[in-house]
This record gives sequence, structure tokens and C-alpha cells, in this order.
Amino acid sequence: MTIYDENPSQPPFRKGVREEATALRASATGIVQRLREAGHEALFVGGCVRDLLRGMDPGDYDIVTSARPEVVEKLFPHTVPVGVRFGVVLVMDEGRRYEVATYRVEGVYEDGRRPSHIRFATAEEDVRRRDFTVNGLLLDPFTGEVIDYVGGRDDLIGKIIRTIGDPDERFAEDHLRMLRAVRFSANLDFAIDPSTFAAVRRHAGAIRQISVERIREELTKIITRAGARRGLELLAASGLLVEILPEVDALRGVAQPEAFHPEGDVWQHILKMLDHLPVAAGVEANPCLAWAVLLHDAGKALTRSADAAGVHFYGHVRKGEELAGDILRRLKVSNVETETILALIHEHMTFMHVRDMRPSRLKRFLRQPAFDLHLELHRLDCLGSHGMLDNHTFCREKLTALSAEQLHPPRLLTGDDLIALGFVPGPLFKKMLDAVEDAQLNGEIRTYAEAQRLVKCGRFRDGD
Repeated sequence: MTIYDENPSQPPFRKGVREEATALRASATGIVQRLREAGHEALFVGGCVRDLLRGMDPGDYDIVTSARPEVVEKLFPHTVPVGVRFGVVLVMDEGRRYEVATYRVEGVYEDGRRPSHIRFATAEEDVRRRDFTVNGLLLDPFTGEVIDYVGGRDDLIGKIIRTIGDPDERFAEDHLRMLRAVRFSANLDFAIDPSTFAAVRRHAGAIRQISVERIREELTKIITRAGARRGLELLAASGLLVEILPEVDALRGVAQPEAFHPEGDVWQHILKMLDHLPVAAGVEANPCLAWAVLLHDAGKALTRSADAAGVHFYGHVRKGEELAGDILRRLKVSNVETETILALIHEHMTFMHVRDMRPSRLKRFLRQPAFDLHLELHRLDCLGSHGMLDNHTFCREKLTALSAEQLHPPRLLTGDDLIALGFVPGPLFKKMLDAVEDAQLNGEIRTYAEAQRLVKCGRFRDGD
């Protein structure tokens, strides 16, 4: 065991933290204090210690203690017994959640996820059953002492992701740890220890035994945070990608026309787009945008053709939507997010036509839901290939020039108006009302009387 004292001349904690970060830590420290006042050991553990030592504000705090779960529940007024069977209790404080876990060791993992049983143990025993050395550090929030039983401090300094103990055993206990190794390496910009990575490659196929919800959560963290490109490269190199997203793995080596894609094949195109994702320290990319980047060209592997005129991907958008829909349903992505992602994929090639659109078509395009995400996907698509942003600039300028009323003009006619004019309700109503709005958006009509004349003079019939 190594104990590190906080060095006042080089404090590991970033100064000037945001108010919420300060409150989050203060509340976590209060939980530790309450446990100690009751005669129990209590320390910060895991990712929060790792982040604090890196000068980052943790997004959450985990606490480990000698107190048994039933004692924790009695000491705090608001708790949730999320994992009492495994020694874990959530302590709620002013809307914030803190995981408080009793020191434990775990029995045999029978399903590659959960231990068959646990027994309560010491702090050192608890740390040695955890995943990676950089997540195995303990911190006394009052003295600043960092307790290191597993060499985590050296690996933190060396920027290395290494399992605690034998990697084959750690990954056999919880197969998801293989994805977590990739995520930590990518997000933290750390190298993966060679023996740890070799074990991931040996056991990659076991990832399919993990629930799709847990896989989806890790994948989303990989592609929405810093290092997304490297994360995808590691997924491919480790053999994990072909196991969980074979449709994306299939894009490697799918060559594209050099005139439009000087970056290379479809795989390189996606990697380059991920490089440009708008992420910053502590800020994640929009998950719908990130998933759209990953899947927008999924159809190209199945639609590629070549002839004397060159390489073509006829119908790749439609095929891509189909594949993306299958993937998102397989991963149990929410219906709302799936709808947004598929809409982004559906429209991503529309930008090439914006300069030739009639005003009505352009305005409908610009006013669609989440257009900021459509615009950003197009920007990334351009930066990931030829780099020409002319159509992106054109759309931004149009959005600036057009008022809300010009994009969404008040209705000149309603269904009730059509009935009053003598029309019989039916499928033609939508066509007539759309024709009126198109004329409005094109600047061809502006009044109720003009709208009346349009529907009276227009020829509408089923099938038009």
C-alpha cells in the first residue's frame, strides 16, 4: 500500500470549480463525515478520485465504507436500496445521488455480469476486486491522502489502463469491462496495457452475453466524449466492433470516389467526422448527432457499384436508414431518439440540392425539427470529406435572413374553411391545404381571398 499526501504546492484539485461541482463534493464529504461520526471507515473511491487527481471536476462521487448496508440506511433519511444484496445503497441529498458501497469481495461470476454472492471485507480487499488500477484509488477527503493498493497512481501518471490483477479473470467476471477499457482509454487519452488489450482480443466474443442496454450505454459514452475517433479505432482493433456493430465494421475498406472523398474509404470518412465532433472538457456531443455520424453511411457497404463512369452508391440513404433502424432497435434506443437519428440520416444528402430548391421546399427543409442537428451533421460530413461548406453557409444565411413568420406563416385556410367553401372532407383536404401553404411560402399568395381562389381554381384529385 502506498499513501500519497496532497502537495499544497501542486494541489490535485482544480481551483475555481463551478458552484455545482463544489456543492457536489461538499455533499459527498458530508456523507463521509456522517459515516465516520458513527464510528465507521469511509473514503472516496474510483472515478472521482481519478478525476480529482487529474485536476478535473468529477460528475459524481462514489463512497466506500466499513458500514453495512442496513447501517447506511439508518444513518441517512433518504436512501434507495439499489443493490443491498451486493452491499450498495444510494444516498440522496438535495436531489443528488451518491453510491455508498460496503467493503466487499465477490464470489464466482456465473453470468459474466454479477457475482453469485459477496462477503463483506476490508478496504484493500474491496479495491482488489475492482476493474482497473486507475479506478482503484481511495481518497480521504479531509486529509487529501490517496491510498493506493494496486499501483493506480503510477498508471495514472503513466496514462495507462491496466486491469487490477489478471485481465482474463477481470473480464470473465464482467465482460462489459472490455468495452470500459476502450472507453477509458479513448475518453482519457490513455494507452491500454498490452496484456490487458490482448485479453480483450481473446475474449471479445463474450461481449454478446452482455445486455444490449449496457452495451449501448458504453458505446454512447465512447462516441459522445473526447477521443471518439480513437475509441472507434480501438473497438475495431480489439475485435469488439465486429461483435456488436458488424454493420459499421463492414465499412472498413469500402472505397469511395476520390473526387468527393479524398479522405479515403467510408471508414476513414466516419473517423474523420468523429474527429470534428463538437466536444470539450466536461461537455458531451449530442448522442443523436453522434449516432447519426456513426450510421449515416451504413448503407454504402451494401449499395456500392462501379462502372466506366466511376463508383456509385445508388440508394445508400434508404438502405442506411433500414440498417440504422435495425441497429437502433437491436440496441433498444428510445423511440424518440431513433426517430431523430433516422431523420438525420434520411436528410443528410438533401443539402446538396438546397440552392436549387423552390422557396417553399427550402423553407420546409429549414424549419424541420432539430434542424440544428441536421446542419451540424452536414458540417461534419463536409469536414470529413471534401471540406466545402458552401451549402452549410447558404443554409445558415437563409436562417438568419428569414423571420419566424416567413418560415411558419399563419394559416390562410383550415379544414373548416374548405367545408364552408363546399368541399367534402377527405384525403384531398391535405393536398389542398399543402398547396395553399406552398403558395404562401413561395410568396405567391398572402390573403384569405387569394387562398380561396387557389383552391377553387385548382385541380385536385386522389392520386395527384
